[in-house]
Amino acid sequence: MTDSKPSTVPRHIAIVMDGNGRWAKARHRPRTFGHNAGRKAVREVIEGCIRQGVQALTLFAFSSENWKRPEDEVGALMELFVRALDKEVDELHEQQVRVRFVGDLSAFEAGLRQRMNAAMSRTAANTRLQLNIAVNYGGRWDIVQAARKAGEAVARGEIRPDDIDEALLGHWMCLADLPPLDLFIRTGGEFRVSNFLLWQLAYAELYFTETLWPDFDQVSLQNAIDDYARRERRFGRTGDQVAQG
Repeated sequence: MTDSKPSTVPRHIAIVMDGNGRWAKARHRPRTFGHNAGRKAVREVIEGCIRQGVQALTLFAFSSENWKRPEDEVGALMELFVRALDKEVDELHEQQVRVRFVGDLSAFEAGLRQRMNAAMSRTAANTRLQLNIAVNYGGRWDIVQAARKAGEAVARGEIRPDDIDEALLGHWMCLADLPPLDLFIRTGGEFRVSNFLLWQLAYAELYFTETLWPDFDQVSLQNAIDDYARRERRFGRTGDQVAQG
C-alpha cells in the first residue's frame, strides 16, 4: 500500500545511463572510452544514494536490444563489465551494498555468469543499499517471464486463471521484493524509457536531463532528488485528497 505522505527522498531510483558514446565522440575517442568513463559516474551515484538513505538503486547497464550494437563494442562492454566486477565488488561489499543482476543471464558466457553469481552470493546479506544491475534486460521480457511463471503455476494446479490479478502477476516481476520504483532518471537528453522496467514505472516520477552519463555526479543526483521532492504524487487521487492525507 502506498504511503499517503511519501518521503521527499525516493526509496527506489532507476537510471538509464545514456550518453557514454556521445561523451567520447566529443573528445574524439572511441565509444568504449566513454563506457569506461561512465564507471566513475556509477560510483558517484552509489555514494550519493548511500548518503541520501535511498534503499534501492537499479541501473540499466545492458539491454536486450544492445546485442544489436557493433560486435567489437559489445565485446568491449563485456570485457569492461568483467573488469569492473572484479575491481568494484570488494569496495561495494565493504560499504554494505548488496549487488544483484536482473535480466536473462543465460545469454552470457559461463565465466561471466560465474562472476555475477559470486558477487551476488558474497554481498547477499548486505542491507545498506540494494544495487540492481539490469543486464540483458527488457521490460517486455520481464512481463513475459512473469506471465510464463503464472501459466506454469496454473498448469501445476497451484492457482486458477481467475486468481491472476495485478498483485499476483507483480509477485513474479523482477525486483518484486524491493520498494516500488519512485524515481526514474534518464541522462543524455533523450525522452524515452527504452523498454526499461515497464511494469515498475507505472507510478514512478520521470526525470530527464541533458547531462551525459560520464558527467553525472552527486550534484546531478541531488538535483533529480530535489525535483522529485517538489512533485505531488497522487496515485490516481485528486490534489485535495492528497492534501487531506
